[in-house]
Amino acid sequence: FIKLAPNGSLEGDDWISIIDFVHKIELFEHNGSTNSVLHFEHWAENANVGTYRVHGQSVIYRVIEAALRAGYRSFDTAAVYRNEEAIGLAFKSLLPKYNLKREDIFLTTKLDPSEHGKGKTTKAVHESLEKLGTSYLDLYLIHWPGVARLPVISPQNAVLRAETWQELVSLHKKGILKAIGVSNYTIKHLKELLSNSGSVVPAVNQVEYHPHYPQPELLKFCQEQGILVQAYCSLGGSSDKLLLEDPTVISIAKKLSKTPAQLLLRWALQQGIGIIPKSVSPERIASNFLLDFNIPDSDINSLNNLSVREKYAWDPNQVL
Repeated sequence: FIKLAPNGSLEGDDWISIIDFVHKIELFEHNGSTNSVLHFEHWAENANVGTYRVHGQSVIYRVIEAALRAGYRSFDTAAVYRNEEAIGLAFKSLLPKYNLKREDIFLTTKLDPSEHGKGKTTKAVHESLEKLGTSYLDLYLIHWPGVARLPVISPQNAVLRAETWQELVSLHKKGILKAIGVSNYTIKHLKELLSNSGSVVPAVNQVEYHPHYPQPELLKFCQEQGILVQAYCSLGGSSDKLLLEDPTVISIAKKLSKTPAQLLLRWALQQGIGIIPKSVSPERIASNFLLDFNIPDSDINSLNNLSVREKYAWDPNQVL
């Protein structure tokens, strides 16, 4: 579920697992229509394995097999990752090996920003279905509010993403997409969508969210609308450790006998935010599960009020 920062290529036994805690899937009634929403009650039950920049059939096979063997049942990809076909082939081989069926896994993919608009979106969804070897998707996200190769200030961005959402609503009502959502949507984009949503509210809005770039107004708005906020870049940027090495983060983590990464992930969870940490080491992936602790309110407030404000990923506020 994600807009991910680059992880680099895989080598040797390293494998990328970008975890998204899918907690529990429920159907809810919202404005007369249903859409799946992800809850937090048992966040460790369904860890999501991300596949950004994971390429090569043998590498993907190894990643998915390692994940299935460890108990992961949720997997995230996107059309722009260019690995859906390899993932589909891996599942075709590995699900029977582990005595699993398609309905035993939770599969998410996302729309290529070049495929916004009437007709193109439906075609893109069916292409993803074919590549992944499945007749339905558990969650499908609009990856970006803008349209590829279109100026960010163009009014056509709004026109085309509205057409895109209506096509997703149609596919959702047919049962092809069990849940639909968005990524990188600002309050402006969400208000626009909700005013013409076809009565289906996005299940998810996946955005950059961490103590160096909190978005409390967006979080409040999404929670009021019944939209799950999922955080990417929870540990900061991929090319530096500015957030992980923040003195306040290190001090609080040490006090609680946790790693800085565990502290940052738990900070999000305690505010009702989904998390999508990434790692290239099995040990660190295992560590990311050890989040059954509580951060005192005073420390939550300290993290909320860090003096550093740094955005590590793309800025959707520029998209009209």
